[in-house]
Amino acid sequence: MGKGKSNDPKDVKRKEKAKIELKRNIGYLDGVSFIIGSIVGAGIFVSPTGVLKHSLLNVGVALTIWIASGLVSLMGSLCYAELGAALPFSGGEYSHIKRGLGSLPAFMFIWTSTFTKPASNAARALLFAEYATQPFYGICPAPEALKKCLALAVLWSLGVLNGCSVKMAAWVQTVFTLLKMMALSVIAVGGIVLLVGGGKESLARFEDAFSSEMPNPSEVAEAFFQGLYAYGGWWSLNYMAEEMKNPSRNIPLTVMTAVPAVIIFYLLVNISYLTVLTPKEIVSSVAVAVTWADRVIPSVAWIIPLSVAVSIFGALNSSMFTLGRLSYAGSQSGHLPVLISMLNVHSCTPAPAMIFSTTIASIFIIPSDLITLTNYFGFSAWLMIGLTCASLIVLRYREPHLHRPYKVFLPVPFVMVAVSFFLVLAPIVWSPNLQYVYAFLFMLGSLIIYLPFIHYKLHFAFLDKITCHLQLLLEVSPADGSAEGKCE
Repeated sequence: MGKGKSNDPKDVKRKEKAKIELKRNIGYLDGVSFIIGSIVGAGIFVSPTGVLKHSLLNVGVALTIWIASGLVSLMGSLCYAELGAALPFSGGEYSHIKRGLGSLPAFMFIWTSTFTKPASNAARALLFAEYATQPFYGICPAPEALKKCLALAVLWSLGVLNGCSVKMAAWVQTVFTLLKMMALSVIAVGGIVLLVGGGKESLARFEDAFSSEMPNPSEVAEAFFQGLYAYGGWWSLNYMAEEMKNPSRNIPLTVMTAVPAVIIFYLLVNISYLTVLTPKEIVSSVAVAVTWADRVIPSVAWIIPLSVAVSIFGALNSSMFTLGRLSYAGSQSGHLPVLISMLNVHSCTPAPAMIFSTTIASIFIIPSDLITLTNYFGFSAWLMIGLTCASLIVLRYREPHLHRPYKVFLPVPFVMVAVSFFLVLAPIVWSPNLQYVYAFLFMLGSLIIYLPFIHYKLHFAFLDKITCHLQLLLEVSPADGSAEGKCE
């Protein structure tokens, strides 16, 4: 009698554990932590002055713009929730654009993101290094070499963490998100107490909120830009959809919890600032939260600079996690080298993707002037958001029978497409700059790579040998393969 396949449940379970694939280790609370951690960076602590400045110090207009920016972000996140729940794959916008609009727009997205997103991480790491080192130097500036070394150390520490264990990265994210929300709670609750206990003097500024000079439409639009920038990061959950537990339920639920929570906190924090400081003081302050703390809690004002560093660290961890998944998804689709989509045989994490994205971010840190070049790619983020929401519309009509656990109200993606393309064109039309042309040409430059290597599948045999050696060195295997090592 020949040997048959074993039906022993233990053998089946062992084989499932040995399978090399991303594991669904991210739960509802982890998802909430990642979204909040991605949105809340240094901005709300340091310089929420842009909205107020462009609102011409009109308190009512400024608070309205904070709410409107939050609602636009919520609408965008609900569109992404539909896509993430229906198509729970790694890669975020990249995967959705590829499914809805095709390979070329998706490649343009990953081509641009491969440079702009690591540059953003490098800028965060340098900002963290500045806040972490400055207290030791008083009024003197900290040495640039020290800040760059610390920034590199933080980048690689988080890169290694995210490349070794998803559970540990999620735990770190949860801890740092709780810490930054505690700091925001101190400011928000402190403002409410002062507002209620301050009598008519405190309330007067809000009773006549719209009495100041009204901004013109271009100034309102600029203030709107500033508000939307503060909410940036609401799209992060879809990058890790493949690792979410029960994504059809948890993705929409997570979005509907995290984004409204940020809107409420941002509004309360701004009201707190306006309760303690005048609009002119806010606009002239280098770090609004520090000025607020000096007035309200002078004995423990040091908490706020520490909170800024904590907030940046948490946002950097979240951004690095999502960027690794973008590289992983791009490689799986054949848009990046195949090695990048391989997973570590012991931890089932995309270690090569983390090494790839962290290396590029490190390159931006060494000559940090390169980061300023990427400022002109800001319009590309909203271009890709617009294309993602357009993909949702296309898929609604092209794949009507696709299982959609959650469906957003159809006019919402149309509104998001219109808002996105307005935000793409407005800065180019209002303040034309040659650098925008260079940024656009860089995006079109992706065709030089796409046509020979992706469309016509040009391949060099020697790269296979390099991939093989690196695969052995890093102990990685293609996803959906098998290995003796136990996956977490």
